[in-house]
Amino acid sequence: MTGADRELRAETTIAAPPEAVWALLSDFARMPEWSPELVTMLPLKPGGLRVGQWYLGLNRRKAVVWPTRSVLAVLEPGRRVAWDTRSSGARWIWELEPDGAGGTRVVHRRPVPERITLLSKVFAPLALGGSVGHADELEAGMQQTCARLKAAAEAG
Repeated sequence: MTGADRELRAETTIAAPPEAVWALLSDFARMPEWSPELVTMLPLKPGGLRVGQWYLGLNRRKAVVWPTRSVLAVLEPGRRVAWDTRSSGARWIWELEPDGAGGTRVVHRRPVPERITLLSKVFAPLALGGSVGHADELEAGMQQTCARLKAAAEAG
C-alpha cells in the first residue's frame, strides 16, 4: 500500500529503561506533549487504562479541529499498547523492548487493518488537504512524537 492506508512507522532508541518509557507513554493525559496533532485524549468510561476503554481524542491541524473515538485494543504493560480509532479505521500501536544496553527500542506504527473509513475518505480531502498528504504528515508527526518522548524520558 502506498496511499493513506499504508502502514506508517517511526522508531527510536531511548537511553532510559522500558519501565521509565512506559510510565510516560501509558499516561494518556500527557500524550499531547508528544504528538503534534493531538490536543487531548480523554477516557470516556470508568476503569482507567484497560482493554475496552473508550477515548475521545481531539486533533488539530492548523485551523481544523476534529474529534475521534478510539478503543483500547491491546495492553501489555511495559511492552505494548494499541488503540483502534473507529472514525478513521486506523490502529495506533506503541511497542517497547529493551535494547540490550539499558535503554529502550520504541516502535510506533499506524496500520489500517481493514480500510480507511468513509468518514475519513471524505473528511481528509475536504479539511486536511488530501488523504495521502495527511498520511505523510502523520508519519512525520510520528517521528516528532518519538523524538519528544525520547527527550522527556532521557531528561528523567
